[in-house]
Amino acid sequence: MAYDAELAERVRALMPTDVTEVKMFGGLAFMVNGNMACAVGADDLLVRTGKSAYEAAIAAGAEPMVMGARTMSGYVNVAADLLRGDALADWVTRGVETAESLPPKPPK
Repeated sequence: MAYDAELAERVRALMPTDVTEVKMFGGLAFMVNGNMACAVGADDLLVRTGKSAYEAAIAAGAEPMVMGARTMSGYVNVAADLLRGDALADWVTRGVETAESLPPKPPK
């Protein structure tokens, strides 16, 4: 599955300058201090919310991130219709702030 290149460009424009990009989960992940902030998929955005902001993200319309039979607490999928216009910046900010709140991971 390829990721949405246009959405990736929009996300890239909102990221801090020190972000790195890694292909994973069939998409393109944006890493801040070595921690995933968000990842662009075929038609959605995976956002790292952390456990404390998870319920607020679900209330804002995101769906739980499910991998196989497991729900990944602290991560949500945001459908394309919730990423229109300036709404994308809000979701990206959630992911970046969560990633920045974690201890940095050393580069591999």
